[in-house]
Amino acid sequence: MLADKAAPNGLFTDDNHTTRCIWCRASPLYQHYHDHEWGVPVKNDERLFEKICLEGFQAGLSWLTILNKREAFRAAFANFDIDRVASFGASDIKRLLLNAGIVRHAGKIASTINNAQRAQELRQEFGSLGHYFWQFEPNSTSRPVTITYQTLSGISTSPESIAMSKDLKIRGWSFVGPTTMYAFMQAMGLVNDHIHGCHARMTVLAARAAFISP
Repeated sequence: MLADKAAPNGLFTDDNHTTRCIWCRASPLYQHYHDHEWGVPVKNDERLFEKICLEGFQAGLSWLTILNKREAFRAAFANFDIDRVASFGASDIKRLLLNAGIVRHAGKIASTINNAQRAQELRQEFGSLGHYFWQFEPNSTSRPVTITYQTLSGISTSPESIAMSKDLKIRGWSFVGPTTMYAFMQAMGLVNDHIHGCHARMTVLAARAAFISP
């Protein structure tokens, strides 16, 4: 998620003098997500699975569109309980295609069910999704100390997101391209891409320092 041309430093300041990354300016819900979720490290399996599925649904859309529908997605997909979603069948796909609260895309719905089944396999092999995904955390020395708009400009993948995407595809996952996986890494805290000067950057740095990797 990057800044727009109206804010060359990638930041905006609201009426309460809180400075944030420009991409969350559109709504209070977006700002809450930016302040309390984006970049905070996560190792819970259901949250990791939910996010990777929703990133897949986002393909071709904006994250705000998906965020506005997130509660409907949670209700439709059993709160992204991996085992329950893995058991979905043809009747569930028909049911979901009639659900106006979510993105009604047959391929993405089928992908979510497939990916739940592949997630079961990952858990069996690695013990948890957290153990699997956090092996792709970049080495701190490969990341710039100061994240600026100029640092992030034009970056939509990383060597780690490319490697993650390639491995997941080999394992049978779908809608897990390198750009989607980099967005997943940003959101789940494998990297901290809050821009220098954003109030949430220090909060995420503290959360990362306290985080015990799986």
